[in-house]
Amino acid sequence: MTSEPAERAGVPRRSLLLGAAAGAGAVALGAGGAIAPPAQAAAPFVKGADISWMPQMEAKGYYWNNSSGVRQDLFTILKGYGITAVSLRTWVNPSSDPGNGHCSIEETAQMAQRAKNAGMQVLIGFHFGDTWNSVGVQNPPAAWAGMSYSQMLQAMYDYVYHSCNVIKYYGVTPAWVKIGNETNSGICKPTGSISKPAQMTGLLNAAYEMSKQVFPSTPVLVHLAQPQNLAGVQNFLDAYRSNGGKWDITGLSSYAQGGNVPTVLANMQTIQSGYGKPVMQVEYGGPVGKPTQVRDSLRAFVTGVRGFGGLGTFFWEPEGYPSFNGYNSSAWDESSRRPTAAMDGFLNV
Repeated sequence: MTSEPAERAGVPRRSLLLGAAAGAGAVALGAGGAIAPPAQAAAPFVKGADISWMPQMEAKGYYWNNSSGVRQDLFTILKGYGITAVSLRTWVNPSSDPGNGHCSIEETAQMAQRAKNAGMQVLIGFHFGDTWNSVGVQNPPAAWAGMSYSQMLQAMYDYVYHSCNVIKYYGVTPAWVKIGNETNSGICKPTGSISKPAQMTGLLNAAYEMSKQVFPSTPVLVHLAQPQNLAGVQNFLDAYRSNGGKWDITGLSSYAQGGNVPTVLANMQTIQSGYGKPVMQVEYGGPVGKPTQVRDSLRAFVTGVRGFGGLGTFFWEPEGYPSFNGYNSSAWDESSRRPTAAMDGFLNV
């Protein structure tokens, strides 16, 4: 189910030998500055939202009203708040569980096509697992768990190259590709643990190189969580950089609220200046029951990130209803199906 139509269309898989050759080309490209052209820095500040649950919610009969209480296409509502981009996660061999599964590359590509047709830019986020990976969990896909490092490296080349070609088959060129999700402790542990920095870097570089092979001009992000813990983020980036790690943008998650926001913003700016890569806040959110607090903190992040030259801020799954996913972080009131005041944080900033 994950990619059969694309396979029939002749989407190729990539060999390690060709991947290594592509990697050499990517290094030269990076050294020449072509990966992150000046136009990237001049691009408008991105206001975005991760809406990966949208297809599964629609399949369960969920829908969304606009602020006037009128049922409307979710993309249209989001654009009314100045949102121009969506983030979509993808898993390797996910289950059919509505909240913790789906998001195969085939499903994600179809959703990316919908977003493109709605006039949205798309961020594709690889978790390199069969379900959630995050700052506390970095489990490899079950099919990779018993592999040696060299086997896993080959699997990474094949998987990312193939997945990017599936996205391309659906007519989408992502605006950004994110390799890993909150990878502070590494990826595909224990093989790619930060305690094995050369292997961690090798796996991530394979993903970087294959993304560039298919989408040469698309910036690639690494993604770290908890910028309030500056040393933890620096620990990853130092290890990654010292082992030859390649990335174009540093993606950061922060759900900070109120008085905690200024410290996080200062750390984000330190990360941007210290590593010479622009920062993008790829996750933000807050309690659905505190919409004005979430609004004000979102506004502070948008203003602050843009102020130091960061690239954008994404709200994580604002459309999610607690009855569907069990999470308290949302920006839609389930009883009225209207957006809460939290979404106003994107307006007039």
